[in-house]
Amino acid sequence: EFTLGNLADKIFLFVIILSVFWIVLRIIDFVAHVLLTRSAKTKNKADDQLVPFLKELLKFIISFIGFFVLLGYVFEVNAVSLITGLGIGGIAIAMAAKDSLENLLGSFLIFLDKPFTVGDTVKVDGIEGTIERVGFRSTVLRSPDKTTYVIPNRAMIDGVLENLTMRNARRVKFDIGLTYETSSDTIKTIIEELTTYLKDNPATTDGTVALDSFGDSALNIQIIFLVPMNKDFDLIKVKQEVNFKAIEIVGKNGSDFAYPTQRTVGDAAPDKGDKEHKEVNI
Repeated sequence: EFTLGNLADKIFLFVIILSVFWIVLRIIDFVAHVLLTRSAKTKNKADDQLVPFLKELLKFIISFIGFFVLLGYVFEVNAVSLITGLGIGGIAIAMAAKDSLENLLGSFLIFLDKPFTVGDTVKVDGIEGTIERVGFRSTVLRSPDKTTYVIPNRAMIDGVLENLTMRNARRVKFDIGLTYETSSDTIKTIIEELTTYLKDNPATTDGTVALDSFGDSALNIQIIFLVPMNKDFDLIKVKQEVNFKAIEIVGKNGSDFAYPTQRTVGDAAPDKGDKEHKEVNI
């Protein structure tokens, strides 16, 4: 028989159980905060990634247990019978949660395989950013322009992922165009001096300089080198130094950089004041 006394008991029991599990969840948050503070002082980044994941996992398990405890003690529902009786409905729920389960499995694979850790710079599906957090369902990236990307864990393991942090060097490749008036000996001298500079420069390795092709308006010199992934070497500044050195060497040897030109030559010798024979700069 249902009475107000029974209702009051149920409400009291509901509040007690809810409070106990709420306190347990807050304890998990506190312990995780302490562990994160300590892990931030270590060089190993794996613990920075593991602590948030374990926190979410424990909170999910506690919440799941708390839900069935409430069903059993407050609403007097047999949890075992409820789960068993789901039958086809349980299969339908599992199918509906297929993506979530795949993302959850992806998070476990990320921790087991460790293709990246928190703080690494990665590129996946054309998106480049720094790993900020790996959760149950998704991974949070922060792009260089400070945009936040939330990518499902399934995409992180199914797609082609580049871990830019694990590279030991960055490759730089570009061309400079010299005018066709530049002699072969001058080109060889420019190539030799650029090669020597790249070899002697501590910020560049495996430097290669060569006459690559004959362009429409220029003799194309290709420059390739590697910049070690070292905190002492800034890629942008290294490229700038190489560019300035190239300008210096080309100017010192009496050559010049080409620009697009179009030359039109008439069939007959031009008369005085006639400009059939002309060169047009574009």
